[in-house]
Amino acid sequence: MNDVALKPRLLRSFTKHHLPDEKRPLKNPLHLSRVISTVKTHRLLSENPASQSADQKHIDSWKSAVDAWVNRLLVLVSNKCWAGICLLGLTCQECSLERFLASYSDWFQKLLSHIQPPVESDFVKVASCAAISDLLTRLGGLPNVKKEGTSHASKVLQPILKPLSDDSSDAVWVSTSRMEILNLLWPAEAAIVSKIMSGKCNVNTLKNLGHCLALLPKSKGDEDSWSLMMQKVLLSINVHLNDAFQGLEEESQCNEAMRVLVPPGKEPPPPLGGQTNSDLATKRPDQYLVSTVSTLMLCCSTMLTSSYPVQIPVPVKPLLMLAARILRVDGSLSQALYPITTTMQQELICSELPLLHVYSLELLAAVVKGVRRYWLSLSGAWALLIQYAASFSSYTYPSL
Repeated sequence: MNDVALKPRLLRSFTKHHLPDEKRPLKNPLHLSRVISTVKTHRLLSENPASQSADQKHIDSWKSAVDAWVNRLLVLVSNKCWAGICLLGLTCQECSLERFLASYSDWFQKLLSHIQPPVESDFVKVASCAAISDLLTRLGGLPNVKKEGTSHASKVLQPILKPLSDDSSDAVWVSTSRMEILNLLWPAEAAIVSKIMSGKCNVNTLKNLGHCLALLPKSKGDEDSWSLMMQKVLLSINVHLNDAFQGLEEESQCNEAMRVLVPPGKEPPPPLGGQTNSDLATKRPDQYLVSTVSTLMLCCSTMLTSSYPVQIPVPVKPLLMLAARILRVDGSLSQALYPITTTMQQELICSELPLLHVYSLELLAAVVKGVRRYWLSLSGAWALLIQYAASFSSYTYPSL
């Protein structure tokens, strides 16, 4: 639909009859979805006629219709209407460049107020995060104002990360928000990792945090960001396994794992979330080791199966090595290593081994999905891993 006379009429109709107000609240979210689809399909907010010979009267009418649309949305945003907040995010994406540059600062301030305490509704906060993400994403794509976008992003840091530092389970809402905001900010990695290793999160929160951590490399969308995050996560898993499997495996297994993760002559990456070995020693009681490892393995699986803007070289050998290392452990103690491990430590780790084995096989399934082209060249490694898995016949594992 390229009729420049019809677009403003259609937009006015949506503004008048389809946007919620005090007398007509939005009852069906699907209705909002149809509005968004129509606005995007017909580019009703672009103010950009397809023909250079368009009548100026129609262009002015279109501008006036977009003005009315924006004014209605700002009223809805001020009234903390989640639908209006979502549509303002859409407007940030779809409006003309001229309008966006003239308005984004004001829009940002209005949205920012809804994620700063006190916040009455987490639903409004999540919608505001999504809209701010849309605004910052477009701002980040404009070279002349990219620095200002970074400045705005810094204002969002504390309100967004605060749920991650709370002791309550309210951090679950973060998983439903648009993580592009966190992607702009390195401190998000430190906050997420600290929360994962705190030992204060329930299972659902840990899964959400692992998913959030896996999404962080998408901020830059390049090969190096993904590879660095994967290497840091794998090294962190290995460090935790060194503690968890003391006395349950030969020392050579630990040394072999480190050689695969950091080949001789290569420098290791910075620690995940800035956590040093001394930090980890003081923060992780034995009972939290398994939950941390499981969450980080889930992070790896998510990274392997999620879409990414560019093709990435998957570190197949380190992934297989870590999975094999876990599957080798059956809970029995080596007589030579017996003095190292207490009975309580053995019982604790052995009680959690089935869960670790399940996450290991889920990681292998993710590797299969992510690197199918390597299947034949790695057939020997897969055969060995299946042999390890078969020895645990009393457990039920997800199929590969």
